[in-house]
Amino acid sequence: MLRGRRGLIANLSFWAAKTYLTNTPYGMAKATVDKMTADMAHELRLHGPDLDGAEVTVVSLYPGLVRTESVMDAAEFFDLSNSESPEFVGRVVAALAADANRFEKTGRVLVAAALAAEYDIEDIDGQRPRPLTIDDFT
Repeated sequence: MLRGRRGLIANLSFWAAKTYLTNTPYGMAKATVDKMTADMAHELRLHGPDLDGAEVTVVSLYPGLVRTESVMDAAEFFDLSNSESPEFVGRVVAALAADANRFEKTGRVLVAAALAAEYDIEDIDGQRPRPLTIDDFT
């Protein structure tokens, strides 16, 4: 990416990085992704626009409740009214990649549904999932 002078690294994480959800290893893994994102952005910023014009953006994305096969197999235990298709986060990543100002977001944790609202993106079913916040989990 440095050779091409631009790019996007979108890591997937979740609110378990910020509060207890399900179990310790899951929370540790998500916190690690967020820390890795911040550190990668810092290191890649050394090659940023002030030095040689390269802009490699690194973000950590928090999807909502994604309708994966596992979630759908256990659908009776979930309220799916604010869920997201697996394609939804892909649409968000594509919009972020096309954003000429994406480097302004480097190193940040971003909620996929909030970015979707910013970019005016709908899910494949036409829905606009509500962005989750930490208050949804505490």
